[in-house]
Amino acid sequence: MTASETASQSRPIVSLVEAVRTLEGGGFPVRRPFPTAELPLYDPFLLLDHLGPVEWGPGEAIGAPDHPHRGFETVSYVLAGRKQHKDSAGHSGRLGPGDVQWMTAGAGVVHSEMPEAEFHRTGGLQHGFQIWVNLPRKDKLMRPRYQDIPAERIPEAQSADGKVRVRVIAGQALGAGAVIETVIPIFYLHFVVQPGGRHSQPIPAAHNALAYVFAGSACLGPEQTPVPEGHMAAFGAGDAIELGLPADAQGPGELLLLAGTPLNEPVARWGPFVMNTREEIIQAARDYEEGRMGRIAPTVGA
Repeated sequence: MTASETASQSRPIVSLVEAVRTLEGGGFPVRRPFPTAELPLYDPFLLLDHLGPVEWGPGEAIGAPDHPHRGFETVSYVLAGRKQHKDSAGHSGRLGPGDVQWMTAGAGVVHSEMPEAEFHRTGGLQHGFQIWVNLPRKDKLMRPRYQDIPAERIPEAQSADGKVRVRVIAGQALGAGAVIETVIPIFYLHFVVQPGGRHSQPIPAAHNALAYVFAGSACLGPEQTPVPEGHMAAFGAGDAIELGLPADAQGPGELLLLAGTPLNEPVARWGPFVMNTREEIIQAARDYEEGRMGRIAPTVGA
């Protein structure tokens, strides 16, 4: 086999989408590249929400009160602020800057994501992400599970020249491998690229792949196409994604790189439920209404 036969093929950008602004949960602002009318999903990913950055005054911070999920996974990644998680399985915890919660809803769970009490009292900057990852048909009714990973356990790495840094939430990059277990193969990488930085990130050819630039800008693909903040690039065929910034860039760029094996299965979705058929959605709603997904116990003394 020759060197040219083993060389990686850089994935081209096939579409560039600007995130829309909307309100979610109890009314907090998000930017959402998908799902939208332009891009309803990006198999196996169902949603990407960019929360903030928003500065809350004392007593103003908003979250997402009790709500159910079935048939997929939610991944929360906090950059700034603090939030409190509670669910119908009796789990609770706090997420702060750099922390990740990978929640596999599976057969169904009711949970809430609210500002942590002290953060709500004092206010401050809130910034982060939530993505939804679809589950394959065979795993949609699996037992719910939670992986709460504090910031210090998220692997980090950098290029030899120090101009490209990465936090590895899922998958592998720059010699670092994730500590989170995923149901299907997933890459979830947070890159910070300094001016003059360049990196070729291997991604399996069978994966769908996208990159969302959320701060500054980045140059992506074989032609190093400039992608501004608030835009998402979807990539075509290949087995590597080129990312970088010119040396004369005004500052660093930050982006999320997501990739995963497409399920290629029917998707039936209604609000917080994602199944394969309409009948399964109706059953999920019935199970929730009749309490089979549980209830969140009230906080003592609240």
